[in-house]
Amino acid sequence: MTQRALVLGCGGTLGFAWTAAVLAAVEEQWGWDSREADVLVGTSAGAEMAAFLGSGIGVGEIMAALLGEPADERVRRHLAQHPGMLPPLPTPVWPGLGLTAAALRGRVDVLAGLAGVVPRGRGDAGWLRDLGTALANADGWVDHPRTWLVGADIRTGERVAFGNSHRTQLGTAIAASWAIPGWFPPVAIDGRRYVDGGTVSPTSADLVLATGVEEVVVIPPMSTSGGASGRGFARVERLARRAMTRRVDAEVKQLRAAGVRVFRIEPGQAELDVMGPNFMDLRRRAAVLRAVTPARVRTAIEEGATP
Repeated sequence: MTQRALVLGCGGTLGFAWTAAVLAAVEEQWGWDSREADVLVGTSAGAEMAAFLGSGIGVGEIMAALLGEPADERVRRHLAQHPGMLPPLPTPVWPGLGLTAAALRGRVDVLAGLAGVVPRGRGDAGWLRDLGTALANADGWVDHPRTWLVGADIRTGERVAFGNSHRTQLGTAIAASWAIPGWFPPVAIDGRRYVDGGTVSPTSADLVLATGVEEVVVIPPMSTSGGASGRGFARVERLARRAMTRRVDAEVKQLRAAGVRVFRIEPGQAELDVMGPNFMDLRRRAAVLRAVTPARVRTAIEEGATP
């Protein structure tokens, strides 16, 4: 039986909704349950989704909650909470200058280096820690044996997959993976401080190379092959998107060079126009769910080529 990994990228509130809709379409077309992936890798909003799947909650329940239909109470309660469309005013402290130094040394890219000069966020990640408490088993994690949630060391830029070689409580790992610089403060775990794994890579798909999987489904809300146009504030988002797309390109190239088949499903121009420049704009969530079409997902699946 083919060994398959599912890699879920960062993307905020709207990226989470878009990912759920994409997964629903993939499951329908393949007759596959995402919870059956041999490896689950999630970053930021993708870490939320991976935690749900790893705990045994399926995409159908998540979609039902997003659509306002009866659903698992844990999903419904979590999605009823939101950190807001904009971050609170940050603290005039700069905890991420190590990321900037790492960029100057070529250890991380320029975008990660720029994140290092963002002041310390004041956002409250309690809603993410509460999610972890609701989903965790008696061991403090999820039942799926290979569920990895990715954060980045704020001093060095090193990516860490919690749930793999690094262990912590589920809620702490989700909060660390979601700790957007300037929005949420870094999360301390075993003497190190972590920020959103998307600061260094939107997907960290290359982390599955050591697992021996034969296929990888990569769902990155923050990358778009071939680029996409934008106006006004969307131009700033597109600049960051281009940098993130290059990161995903490099990881997919690594996977394919190792003989792994990659199915990469990402938003196109029409979906990005619906999302707008602020991926935390909760008002657009319903429209984003409608924007994902089975035809778009089918095309992306069909383009998954043998390396």
